[in-house]
Amino acid sequence: MRTSPIADRLAELPAMVDGPKVVVGRADAPRTAQVLVDPKCGHCAQFEETGGEALLELAVDGRVKIEYGLASFLDQGGASGSVKAVNALRASAEAGKFAEYLAAVFASQPRGKYTDELLLKIADVVPGLRGEDFDAAVAGKRYGGWVAEAERGFEATGAQATPLVLVDGKPVGSRDGSMFDAAAFKEALKRVGIGAPA
Repeated sequence: MRTSPIADRLAELPAMVDGPKVVVGRADAPRTAQVLVDPKCGHCAQFEETGGEALLELAVDGRVKIEYGLASFLDQGGASGSVKAVNALRASAEAGKFAEYLAAVFASQPRGKYTDELLLKIADVVPGLRGEDFDAAVAGKRYGGWVAEAERGFEATGAQATPLVLVDGKPVGSRDGSMFDAAAFKEALKRVGIGAPA
């Protein structure tokens, strides 16, 4: 199982559930970015390792807070395990380990589907995440209702695909492909006022 090279820094990031979203970063951050992803989306995994990591670094520095909309539309008929993965991600938020686990889930994205067993193995790379409560939440689909709420929240944005980053309701980096290059995405964020020196 893999994780992010900045996993230690991600451990510093607070996360809280706010309705159908998980909000990562300091509450007093001056700007907000909305990130829409499906755990089984290959382009989302590519984004999380490049532009997503750059965005999370800015959140660690207090420059932005990130509202994650976790979609599971790729799981029609249970084919991808996205529903299981979003349930596990919700459980990681409850355990105070969301940013670290999110990075590990995308870094360890399988060719096949996410299973409970795989999601628990991925959790092994996040210090302090595994335990009776987390394991039971994963195996028992404790947050199934929230997973459905999160998918409805994603659909309500009108987005047709993932990944998508929105700032002030407008997409950043998707039209020019910069979201898949960390340095280029940092520049794209600066152009919308995120990450530029105060």
